[in-house]
Amino acid sequence: MRVIIIEDEQLTAQRLENMLHKYDASIEVAATIPSVAEAIEWFKSNPDPELAFMDIHLEDGQCFSIFENINLQVPVIFTTAYDEYTIKAFKVNSVDYLMKPLNYDELVQAIEKFKRVHAQKHEGPHGLENLLQSLNRKEPEYKDRFLVSIGSRLRTIETADINYFYSAEKITFLVTKDNQRFPIDYSLDKLATTLNPKEYYRINRQMMVKLLAISNIHVYPKGKIKLDLVPAMKEEVFVSLDKVVEFKDWLGK
Repeated sequence: MRVIIIEDEQLTAQRLENMLHKYDASIEVAATIPSVAEAIEWFKSNPDPELAFMDIHLEDGQCFSIFENINLQVPVIFTTAYDEYTIKAFKVNSVDYLMKPLNYDELVQAIEKFKRVHAQKHEGPHGLENLLQSLNRKEPEYKDRFLVSIGSRLRTIETADINYFYSAEKITFLVTKDNQRFPIDYSLDKLATTLNPKEYYRINRQMMVKLLAISNIHVYPKGKIKLDLVPAMKEEVFVSLDKVVEFKDWLGK
């Protein structure tokens, strides 16, 4: 997939690109552009990408000026620190509207949403706008149970009964409320796209936890955060430093 990033904050643009490559290493970022004027010139002289990521406030104005100057048909995922432009965004090719600081799980959901739109667009005569309206009316579907093996038997575990997931020695385990542990055939990356992001958050490379599984949060100097989980882990559980801001944002939603 070929995409373009229109963002005037260099660190934010780089972080978004890293998140995109984490999701799919084959994604090609055709350009990173900081301004309305440069974006207009780029679209005039380059083939359209499959998807654009746009900050609303750029160094020389709002990104909506791009649509006022050229007939842009590229689907857009807006990324912004302001929520007052939602309606305006959905009038100009918007697939989704993500608030900063960007959350990886929400980004994944937005890309998956774009893929569904893209697939349906080529299956029928409906326009992108009608497809987007249809998708926006639907609640996302999340996994509600997992199949596990117990010796020669199979058993289903309801997601509501799972408190966290962790990875050890390249195997992913789920842990239930009553401290039962089972290996599953899912990576944490895959779980990030199948679990409700309001309930579960990937706190580091090895763990994804349920909000209700957190019994205590300990804050240390330099922003370090340790969690007490139920049931307890043998090892201490820390939130990755690069996820602390997103984690706090998740807690407050």
